[in-house]
Amino acid sequence: MPHRLVSPRTASPQELDAMVHVLDGADIVVHRFDGTITHWSIGCENMYGWAREEAIGEKVHELLATKFPDPAENIRDQLKSRGFWQGEIIHRHKSGHEIHVASRCVLVSLPDGELTVIQTNSDVSALRRAQEAVKSREAHLSSILDTVPDAMVVIDHKGTVLSFSKAAEKLFGMPADQICGRNVSNLMPTPYREAHDGYIDHYIETGEKRIIGYGRVVTGQRADGSQFPMELHVGEATANGERIFTGFVRDLTSRFRIEEDLRQAQKMEAIGQLTGGLAHDFNNLLTVISGNLEMIEDKLPPGSLRDILKEAQSAAQDGAILTGQLLAFGRRQPLNPKHADLGQLVSGFSDLLRRTLGEDIKLSTVIDGSGLDVLVDSSQLQNAILNIALNARDAMPRGGSLTTTISRVHLDADYAKMYPEVRSGNFVLIAMTDTGTGMSEEVRKRAIEPFFTTKEVGSGTGLGLSMVYGFVKQSGGHLQLYSEVDRGTTVRIYLPAVNGAKPREPAPDHDSGESQLPSGDETVLVVEDDARVRRVAVARLGSMGYTVREAENGHRALELLRENADVALLFTDIVMPGGITGDELAREVRVMQPDIAVLFTSGYSEPGLAEKGTVPGAQWLRKPYTAKELALKIRELLDAK
Repeated sequence: MPHRLVSPRTASPQELDAMVHVLDGADIVVHRFDGTITHWSIGCENMYGWAREEAIGEKVHELLATKFPDPAENIRDQLKSRGFWQGEIIHRHKSGHEIHVASRCVLVSLPDGELTVIQTNSDVSALRRAQEAVKSREAHLSSILDTVPDAMVVIDHKGTVLSFSKAAEKLFGMPADQICGRNVSNLMPTPYREAHDGYIDHYIETGEKRIIGYGRVVTGQRADGSQFPMELHVGEATANGERIFTGFVRDLTSRFRIEEDLRQAQKMEAIGQLTGGLAHDFNNLLTVISGNLEMIEDKLPPGSLRDILKEAQSAAQDGAILTGQLLAFGRRQPLNPKHADLGQLVSGFSDLLRRTLGEDIKLSTVIDGSGLDVLVDSSQLQNAILNIALNARDAMPRGGSLTTTISRVHLDADYAKMYPEVRSGNFVLIAMTDTGTGMSEEVRKRAIEPFFTTKEVGSGTGLGLSMVYGFVKQSGGHLQLYSEVDRGTTVRIYLPAVNGAKPREPAPDHDSGESQLPSGDETVLVVEDDARVRRVAVARLGSMGYTVREAENGHRALELLRENADVALLFTDIVMPGGITGDELAREVRVMQPDIAVLFTSGYSEPGLAEKGTVPGAQWLRKPYTAKELALKIRELLDAK
């Protein structure tokens, strides 16, 4: 809408003189429309450094080197059409420094028709410097908050979220605009949600600090409804006369998992020492009992008493087998380690396993490479493999398959960081995967405890996996279980490779080797529910030059894919919680982006798990994988597109 034309105000020269005289202390300059100065107040002398005698008769915008926010012609046109103009300009002091000025110009007409401008100026330089300082501090603070790994949430005394950092967006899985203006209790699960506002009110009324403090461990809730432990640090401040509360949040999921793994390792160590000691002493008692029974048997004639004695002797022998298993778990059994090629050892043992498992179970053995040499007690290793096979058979009452894979692997420093009880180095891996009923998370955690069993009473002692665990640890190795209900189980035995056995690829120094790996600049989406494994994968890919997006489950992965159309490759674990498995996710992703490359990974040894549903062109990378294996596989997939 155009401005209405306004006729200039009229004034006489005497009125202008009187006004400047009365307001001489103010910053007033009067000049003709062409800019020639006619009146220059004492306020202007003080503000600009020019004396009245120096200023009068000069062109105001030349004298003060005026910098306008708009072209000068536009400002003159506005003065003529509206009769006034106001805005911020920059003037130059006599000494040469700039002055930021808030200016208001009013157009007046003298009796002879000449147009004159009355200009009042205010020095706002200090205000502008303060504003720039505030902007600089805000930018500095924003940079810090965007970089700090801990999430930051600011709320008012009513619990309304005022600020939500980028780390908070990532941690809680929601953008700032989705939570700002809402109550912070939306980040908490029940019953904490209902209690939170009461905590604030109680603190304001009584001063009792139920929420203020450092290092409180509470439970948070992500946008997808999943819950996680978090460490909360809350501080209080006053802004504009009102209380605000600033909370820094740290995700404890990884730390809790590491602590749980460490507690489990310590627990198994303590149980091993206890059972080993008891078994050793009980074995001595059985030796005495069995020896005396033998001496009595020699002196008894054939008959019912001798038969009873044989039953007692048989029971003592069963007790000896039981204590032998306990000694194995406690790592106190006598071992006779010798050099052995695990490929040959397991192959020669396959016929016995096949007869043990029966016709309903398909037995497959895959030997990856040669010279799979370790220093191990072969008979005890065969016993361990037999125990695992029997557990697999019991988990497949209607038949299935058991696949044993022997390969050379290198567990690097990254992998060792994920599991406190694992050391890095070269190993020979025996992985046995069944297609049975699998185990729940609770059962898997207790599977290697002695006497723990899910079988019916009388169907097992619960010492099979315990003996395997003890034997592997005593041999300097490492045991891992991967299992999901209805998806089978993989038991992995890592035994230290002897000097002659080298990993499939030379193990480069971790710090220097990754710089020589194949790299790229594409975008990769990493989907992994284990935060430690995900962190390592993201770091590896980032060091190779890739742009990395990460998600903890399938639902979050789909959200990221909708937001990031440039994702070139999906790198996903197969078995994940949250209702969407890796293969199901890959199929949905292929509908959204048909050209996306797909790389599966899992702790399971059976590649067939990645092939259910048939995702064309997808490839498979078995955990644990080295940085080089990951780099080569990703480049192979991306270069084939």
